Amino acid sequence: MNKFSAYLRSILSMSDQIDTESASISIKNNIYFKGPNVIILICAIVIASIGLNVNSIPVIIGAMLISPLMGPIIGFGLGLGTNDTDLLKNALKNFLVMVIVSILASTLYFIVSPLTLEHPTELLARTNPTIYDVLIAFAGGIAGMVETCRKERGVVLSGVAIATALMPPLCTVGYSIANLDFSSFIGALYLFMINCIFIALATFLTTKYLSFPVVKLEDAKLDKRRTRTIAFLMLVIIVPSILSAIKVVKESNFNRYAAIIVSENKSIGKSYIYDHKTNLSSKPATIELFMAGELLDELQKEKIYQSAESHGITRSQIVFREDAAIQNVPISDEEIVRSIYEQNEKRLQAREETIKGLEQELDAYRSKEMPVALIARELGAQYSNVTGVVLTRGESSMLESNATKEEIIAIVYSKPLLSSSSIKTIENWLKIRLGSSNVNIINKPTPKVEEMQAASDTQ
Repeated sequence: MNKFSAYLRSILSMSDQIDTESASISIKNNIYFKGPNVIILICAIVIASIGLNVNSIPVIIGAMLISPLMGPIIGFGLGLGTNDTDLLKNALKNFLVMVIVSILASTLYFIVSPLTLEHPTELLARTNPTIYDVLIAFAGGIAGMVETCRKERGVVLSGVAIATALMPPLCTVGYSIANLDFSSFIGALYLFMINCIFIALATFLTTKYLSFPVVKLEDAKLDKRRTRTIAFLMLVIIVPSILSAIKVVKESNFNRYAAIIVSENKSIGKSYIYDHKTNLSSKPATIELFMAGELLDELQKEKIYQSAESHGITRSQIVFREDAAIQNVPISDEEIVRSIYEQNEKRLQAREETIKGLEQELDAYRSKEMPVALIARELGAQYSNVTGVVLTRGESSMLESNATKEEIIAIVYSKPLLSSSSIKTIENWLKIRLGSSNVNIINKPTPKVEEMQAASDTQ
């Protein structure tokens, strides 16, 4: 057992790979938000806002990689762990600057952005903190602090920046302000503060574990006062974080139990639960069950109540929504016959309307038919050299108005070809005969008998 514990300590030992002095210098240098850091932060916030706006996870990840948000938070945790009040003040001041700049940048983007999503899933995901967010922030804070203290640093900080996801909640705060959505504003800001608090708490604990040098003043009274101040700040951070963690765990469990209750009673009798919604803001929290099918009787409701109670949820927390359900009431023979008669009447009426519409379409088609055979005989009586006529409708383009106009094309076969005056006379006659002001005559020589027969068959 002693050998195993010694082996375990040797694996977890970091004394030969940690440089607390250079880590303190690096953290203190990275807490300031001015100059390039402000420009980089604004650019990162805009990129993240665009990613949230278009539901693009790769864009959000890219924004988190270039974001300098972790600096003041880790600096605050280090100040708590080393009793450094100056570092605490500077970190807190720069943290406020960071938050204000981020919210202003994201709010301005969402005000001017022309994109409006019907289902902004990535944005909505940043308004409902869960226990997993707490665990990720805490573990990420430890990993980030350990990486900062390593002599040979790798890419862990980039992964921590992505995992802890500080930027998306801030962007969602800006979105909520731009859209005057108070509930989303509270949820997103709450998620951001949870992440910050647990990252700072993880940094504080890691600082103590790695034995960072504690700042001490020569004035014992001042040192004691500062120690009390830092202890008070620690209390202010730890107590709300514990309470929020407990609340998040309860809400997460309630949502999980609600899903289990629904899955256990998805179908009951001739009814089924087609959707459910948890209301965590009410006291106590409630589960709304949206029912379809027939109305539940008391025995069926009792079964659901017992299922809920087995998971620690009381009867008063179950709310049935049966707007989509129907009443199971016996129907008399007379009502059945009346219902069938009414349905048949509706079918007959719909069929008559369909027939009427088809007849109107047929009349419209017939009105456009042209008496080709009669016109051919009339032209043959007027011009003995006319041997055949083909009439067709088409469309001609009007260049000035970029529109089209209906046109009748008349192909007149004759032997020999007609004179231009005869063609003009036939054109005027056809305009009156067919009631159209747009008639175009094409005069062709009489084809052979076989070609005429083919043209006649086609028509």
